[in-house]
Amino acid sequence: MAYGNLPAMRNSYDRGAEDLGNVIALEHVNTRIPDQQLATAFYVSALGLTRDPYLMTGTDNMWANVGRSQFHLPTAKPQVLRGRVGIVVPGREALLARLARARKPLEGTRFAFEEHEDFVQTVSPWGNVIRVHEPQPRFGRIRLGMPYVELDVPPGAAEGIARFYRQIVGAPARHESGVTQVAVGPDQALVYRETERELAPYDGHHVQIYIADFSGPYLRLLERGLISEESDQHQYRFADLVDPANGKKLFVLEHEVRSMRHPLYARPLVNRDPAQSNVDYAPGYDAVPAAQPRAEHP
Repeated sequence: MAYGNLPAMRNSYDRGAEDLGNVIALEHVNTRIPDQQLATAFYVSALGLTRDPYLMTGTDNMWANVGRSQFHLPTAKPQVLRGRVGIVVPGREALLARLARARKPLEGTRFAFEEHEDFVQTVSPWGNVIRVHEPQPRFGRIRLGMPYVELDVPPGAAEGIARFYRQIVGAPARHESGVTQVAVGPDQALVYRETERELAPYDGHHVQIYIADFSGPYLRLLERGLISEESDQHQYRFADLVDPANGKKLFVLEHEVRSMRHPLYARPLVNRDPAQSNVDYAPGYDAVPAAQPRAEHP
């Protein structure tokens, strides 16, 4: 329909593809580790990530930057995510060389790595699985970052988990063939995949998300008795994922939930180029951008 003298405009865009939902960023994955030196050898030297130079710079915690996301690694009894974290790091051959060099300093730990067609699967010194991908279209414009965290869940749990995120958290979630994918930021997802394998007991690891409607999910969680921590004005936590249809507990994963008024929201993160060295230094190339250049439209 044309209005007045304005011609009708033909829309060729998929407007629904731009819908994000209430969760606007997956910011960090937190697993405790017992040895900061081994953590540095794996996350910084081998994976090529960057220790945050401004916060948690002591010997009892480390924040490792990967694009606009982080791994938080406080010192304590080790925790192991019941699944795997997917990260994007450019330069597969350089990654493999760094991993090979890490064999000696990480000898005697659970460290391992294995090449696959689409990714290099790495295992931290304490058993956390991190899949390292190169930049590719399915991860949108991410050049360096954390596009997904994938959790293993019991058979029959994934569909109810999708309802939990849609109805309680307000995040788009789709379920198909035992897999639920939840949108938790631009080109980021929490993935819940059903498995027949017995799951390890939950050990307290957590993920952190930023949400736009901070109070809506809070009230829905509160009325169900699911708030696990009243952190401060800008943050609360929940851990139990339940089916809104019947209240059945389906899985446990602590979520650190922050508002967009949180002081750390959208804090710029430093990301170095791990290819730089003192013997082969290129001025002006110390940093790696988190996003790909925008594609040219024909």
